[in-house]
Amino acid sequence: MILTTTDTITGKELEMLGLVKGSTIQTVNAVRDIGAGLKTLVGGELTRYNEMMNDARALATKRMVAEAEELGADAVVAVRYSSASVMQSAAEVMAYGTAVRFRT
Repeated sequence: MILTTTDTITGKELEMLGLVKGSTIQTVNAVRDIGAGLKTLVGGELTRYNEMMNDARALATKRMVAEAEELGADAVVAVRYSSASVMQSAAEVMAYGTAVRFRT
């Protein structure tokens, strides 16, 4: 499965199949969240949150690809990601794009 942020794939004529998306809501555990709260006092990278967001993006992408495969897609173009805070220490990540099939 080809994933690209562009609207086209060089050398391929595309048949659009439709919008596909995948999402997840992730959180860190409370003990780690307390540590992150203390980190805001001294500054620095919140590595647990980085890991959580990386895992969330990977899962959202996997779900988007699965939806595209169900449509018989060869690729997903115009891939985008969005995230939003759902509640303290929890974030939703969404991956979305347009499923396409290569015309032969």
